[in-house]
Amino acid sequence: MKLTRALLEQAAQRGVIAHEQVDALWAFLAQHSADTPSFRVTHILYYLGGLIAIGAMTLFMTLGWEQFGGWGLFFIAFAYAAAGLWLTEYFLRRQQLAIPAGITAATVVALVPLALYGLQLALGWWAEGRVYRQYHIYIDWRWLMMELATLAAGALMLWRYRLPFLVMPVAVTLWYMSMDLTPFLFGDLDQSWELRHFVSLWFGLLMILLAFWIDLRTRSQRDYPFWLYLFGVLAFWSGLSLMHSDSEWNKFVYFCINLLLIVVGAALSRRVFVVFGGIGSAAYVGHLAYSVFKDSMLFPFILTAIGLAVIYLGILWQRHEQTITSRLRAHLPTPLRELLARRD
Repeated sequence: MKLTRALLEQAAQRGVIAHEQVDALWAFLAQHSADTPSFRVTHILYYLGGLIAIGAMTLFMTLGWEQFGGWGLFFIAFAYAAAGLWLTEYFLRRQQLAIPAGITAATVVALVPLALYGLQLALGWWAEGRVYRQYHIYIDWRWLMMELATLAAGALMLWRYRLPFLVMPVAVTLWYMSMDLTPFLFGDLDQSWELRHFVSLWFGLLMILLAFWIDLRTRSQRDYPFWLYLFGVLAFWSGLSLMHSDSEWNKFVYFCINLLLIVVGAALSRRVFVVFGGIGSAAYVGHLAYSVFKDSMLFPFILTAIGLAVIYLGILWQRHEQTITSRLRAHLPTPLRELLARRD
């Protein structure tokens, strides 16, 4: 439910709250949610500027920067990181702006791979064949040292500042690591894409479980697990979807897993599960329509009936949601019940 000022005014008209309370209550809610990311113009500008700044030192780094040499890259990254730390302190301590502080702090963590690459290059420890710009493009086990350093820096910054956006570079790095670990553990297996997909699936599942564990333990309103859920589901679903199978039974199991993602997303109020589960389910139905039942005249009618049945199921759920929810949650462990109550 989205709470708006108009809704408060309607509550006042019905006598739920006094008219003079509307302005004070709305001001309190606006101040309380100031540090909660949302689709406000201010927050959009914050994240757009932050992602551009982070991208400048990561995804959009040009080959021309290699001319600075190892020490040049190291000291540039160090100077940027120092400026980012100063801005983080300034935004957080003086301006009480948690979102900009989180973005500048995340920028500091995102600079760690560049700094380590420059240092290794300057000391002659970097093998030829890869440049920093390829860190975000190619899978290579040689990136692992940079990724481990980034994770360490991210953990340190999270311990220092407790800002949710700091989890973003950590989650991205874990996603990268899930891809780079395969050639490190099993050798340069360029043809073994199935193995890569398998590692991605299980690494993504571990990230999801880590995010869920953090979700259970977090009592703050700040959403620390969001980025871990996002990249965990991305790694898990990508690995699962890219696995090759000629078995219709396996494809049906894939469909069921995607339905389970939708159920989990609805239970935890995590849209990322619902989005990817919906895409996977639609892909399976498309497979049925274009491959299995491509010559069937009844399939569209059956599919329509199933769709209407699902709608009717939604109506029944809406009518009895409170009773069903209460009975189901009564059998859940206390930490999980508390988590679901916070998500309502």
